[in-house]
Amino acid sequence: MAAELRELRHSSSLGSRSSSSPRKNPQQQQQQQQQQQRDDDVSPLLSDPISRDHRPPFFFWSHHLFSEDSRGSSSPSKLSLFLIIFLVVAGFVSVSSLIRRLNAPYLCQKDGLTLQCPRVKEPPSLWENPYSAITSWKPCAERRSNGISDPPAENETNGYIFIHAEGGLNQQRIAICNAVGVAKILNATLILPVLKQDQIWKDQTKFEDIFDVDHFIDYLKDDVPIIRDIPEWFTDKSELFTSIRRTVKNIPKYASAQFYIDNVLPRIKEKKIMALKPFVDRLGYDNVPREINRLRCRVNYHALKFLPEIEQMADQLASRMRNRTANSNPYMALHLRFEKGMVGLSFCDFVGTREEKAKMAEYRKKEWPRRYKNGSHLWQLSLQKRKEGRCPLEPGEVAVILRAMGYPKETQIYVASGQVYGGQNRMAPLKNMFPNLVTKEELASKEELDGFRKHVTSLAALDFLVCLKSDVFVMTHGGNFAKLIIGYRRYMGHKLKSIKTRQIQSFGTLHGWATFLRLYHHQTRTGLPEETFPNYDLWENPLTPCMCKA
Repeated sequence: MAAELRELRHSSSLGSRSSSSPRKNPQQQQQQQQQQQRDDDVSPLLSDPISRDHRPPFFFWSHHLFSEDSRGSSSPSKLSLFLIIFLVVAGFVSVSSLIRRLNAPYLCQKDGLTLQCPRVKEPPSLWENPYSAITSWKPCAERRSNGISDPPAENETNGYIFIHAEGGLNQQRIAICNAVGVAKILNATLILPVLKQDQIWKDQTKFEDIFDVDHFIDYLKDDVPIIRDIPEWFTDKSELFTSIRRTVKNIPKYASAQFYIDNVLPRIKEKKIMALKPFVDRLGYDNVPREINRLRCRVNYHALKFLPEIEQMADQLASRMRNRTANSNPYMALHLRFEKGMVGLSFCDFVGTREEKAKMAEYRKKEWPRRYKNGSHLWQLSLQKRKEGRCPLEPGEVAVILRAMGYPKETQIYVASGQVYGGQNRMAPLKNMFPNLVTKEELASKEELDGFRKHVTSLAALDFLVCLKSDVFVMTHGGNFAKLIIGYRRYMGHKLKSIKTRQIQSFGTLHGWATFLRLYHHQTRTGLPEETFPNYDLWENPLTPCMCKA
């Protein structure tokens, strides 16, 4: 019964509704239905044929903002639309910027003295020389070549030669090697060289304060006669240091063996004792017999040994570097050339206050007046040298390069350096990026080093040996120290990695970290010993005269 009543009410309501509206002809009804269909297609206010569950979120935002329930005017609707478009564009720009940063991070950003750099994953090859397994060379300068004749007795030689080994420890080392070679060329007896003080290395050290004299003389006894002091029969010893009659001064740089035979030998035969000075780089490489070059390598790698106490202290420092963490760790040796003398001699311009620049100008004018002149040309000279990559790397630049190569901040680094120009402020970026950075003064106690402080060259010898024993050696600027270290490591089998860094271009011109990595790695060399070309330095590349096929 209830169902019948409901059906009756429904029918009556339909009848009253149809009777209240005027009757329309079929054409009008068809037009009305078409208009209704169009309204259904375009209006966001009517039901959408798309399922509600599959509508995008933006549909609901627009439905809410523009629905009739909001009953707003057209002006707020336009404002809302503009706001939505702005938010969408801003979001797109932010996402794009984030993606670019993730894919191509920029160079380290400077925050005061702090450099913030992107983290780089450490590849396993960082501590290995990639070429060590493919080499077929071995050192062979320790055995004598058949081309060298037995040395005559002291009283059977043509005379005596005496040299001043000038400069720092490593320049002196090269001069000693050259002196032995010249003595062999002239068939002369070599008087133990004197280590001479110069304007940068304010130090007066004797040969026996650094090197093992007995080993030096004994190891070379089959090559050249060497005596400790001037013969007793020569009474006026000061004449060797002051008299022009006893000095050969016209020896050109990288002189040939024939030059010594033609110009020096006659005077030695006449005077019996002659001093050769200056003697910096006074013997060539490609214009002397191969056996002489091998003899120089024998002196450098075998005859010249530091005193036992220096060797022992260096071993302790190297051991402490390898055991600074819970487990045995490799360590890097960094030869940082940024002392006041190096900065001044480079004539490059570096960031600093006006007061610092004025003091540096006065220092250069005093130490190198001929190069300084009136100073007007120095700015252009500095720009040119920096453009060509011939300026010493600053500590902050070194830090960026090491990070670019993949070394993480946990890397243990031994710094071989004099007093850095600019002090702690200049070192701050490097220490911030590599906090495990130490010097010999931090590895050893004051009491342990007091015995070596008498001579600057003793401290330099410690640095030399700790760098020589390191897993990775990094040089930041040219010089005899770096050349000798790299050559020595190559001669002993180049199992250890050596890296030559240089300033590839102004850091400010680089456009991104990826660009820097690509450019820098093309300028980095860590490879095998190389052939010694004419005028090429055998101290860095001892392959041709001093190494043999394994």
